[in-house]
Amino acid sequence: MKRASIVLTVIFALSLQFAYAHQTAKPQQSLNEAIQTVIERPEFRHALFGIEFYSLDTGKPVYTLNADKLFTPGSTTKLLTEGTALELLGADYRFHTRIYRTGGVSPEGTLTGDLILVASGDPNLSGRIKSDGTMAFENEDHSYAGSPDTRAVPGDPLMVIRELAAQVAAKNIKNIKGRVLVDVSLFPEGERELGTGAVISPIVVNDNLIDVMVTPAAEGAPMTVKISPETSYATFVNKTVTGKAGERGGIRFLTDTAADGKHTITIIGSLPAGSQGILYSYKVPKPSLYAETVLTEALREKGITIDASAPPEKLDFAKFAASYIPENIVAEHISPPLREEVKITLKVSQNLHASMTPLVVHSIIAPKDRMRTGFDIERDFLQKAGLDTSGAQQGDGAGGDAHFSPEFMVSYLTYMTKQKDYQDFYNALPILGKDGTLFNIQPNSKAAGQVHAKTGTFSVFDPLNRRLLVTAKGLAGYMTTAKGQHLVFAIYVNNVSVSLAPDETTKVVGQALGEIAAMAYETAQ
Repeated sequence: MKRASIVLTVIFALSLQFAYAHQTAKPQQSLNEAIQTVIERPEFRHALFGIEFYSLDTGKPVYTLNADKLFTPGSTTKLLTEGTALELLGADYRFHTRIYRTGGVSPEGTLTGDLILVASGDPNLSGRIKSDGTMAFENEDHSYAGSPDTRAVPGDPLMVIRELAAQVAAKNIKNIKGRVLVDVSLFPEGERELGTGAVISPIVVNDNLIDVMVTPAAEGAPMTVKISPETSYATFVNKTVTGKAGERGGIRFLTDTAADGKHTITIIGSLPAGSQGILYSYKVPKPSLYAETVLTEALREKGITIDASAPPEKLDFAKFAASYIPENIVAEHISPPLREEVKITLKVSQNLHASMTPLVVHSIIAPKDRMRTGFDIERDFLQKAGLDTSGAQQGDGAGGDAHFSPEFMVSYLTYMTKQKDYQDFYNALPILGKDGTLFNIQPNSKAAGQVHAKTGTFSVFDPLNRRLLVTAKGLAGYMTTAKGQHLVFAIYVNNVSVSLAPDETTKVVGQALGEIAAMAYETAQ
């Protein structure tokens, strides 16, 4: 069976008006009674709930249900991944992505040698970075493509690459008698993260995606396809056709890999006439070659000529390490502080970034220790905090392979409130009814704007019933209730069957968990 995917479901404009008859608790209901009205709905007949609400003010739980049992948590896993990185590396940590030369530069501007970009694990070599040093995000991130609501951040996805190329040109390098290389030896490249399928690598340009905007035309005519960034790494052939108005449609990529590692992608499928365009994403199979290609193209845009042919498939970059010295640096990109990256990952549930994080943490803290992994380092952090890790299992950074008990998650979140970077952690969380993956959950409830929490979703297609089985939905974070009580909470529900209708997971399950949080906001004593 195909492995389940972490699903970030999306909401069309109409679904923003969707609400259950009982969006919040009735005034006379206790929190226990209010939650029970949700659990007893027919759609949850076969599901299992695990919940804990804990008061930071009294140091006691105010509600628990199966709190000591393990649940599939989906992307609430990112709370541990990103919180660990934030505390071990510090909110002010910055990635340094440098380009080195391996030879000398003549007075005329000829570099006799190679130009090597050394990947630092920075996940944001993209257009996210704003002029004030913060990073932009869209509530429906472009990595979760295929919805009318999906957006890429405005601007140039190759902004950082072009800035690096400009620095190289400013060093009076006009001609390179050598190769343009990308060193990804920091940690292994090639594994696909378990959610969107993006390839994990120490080099990340535009989230290792190429954005493909497909817009319907007149019925029967080819659709308009806009590629960003445009690069010779991938050539797209448009074989789409505009369908009849009102019909369901979809787009698919067929990929043919050329001998030099570059790709020709045929786009097939249709969208109905009169519908809006939809953003899709092509996950680049080899991020290092993608980065190498766009860097080479950016250098040529600056008027730099490159004489060498393409490098061989495999290079021993250890042989180049002697050239990685300060006097050989010809360009450097310094990232915004880590708090901004944590914000991006938690607000939009960025799977690639979270999946990289344990590898990044290991490469920074214990780069020479081959016997330990990023998860060993995370476990040491959690156990030093006094947390019982028997209530936790984690095999990836994003949540494709994890189990947590509500009790463990609440204990972890409580511990984080006492840490030096807690405010940055708190600020990075989606806000109920306002932004990130919670922007469309309970937007009209009294709790909107008052709950800061991470969502999580995991689902599989059920061929037997032609439905979707939501194997995991989670919501975990913080709130200050209407009565001023400070709560930490974790809500999980596993195994809910929903139809294949658009947005059904969010309508049935996501809203229900948001509703439970809103009930606690109004009724918790």
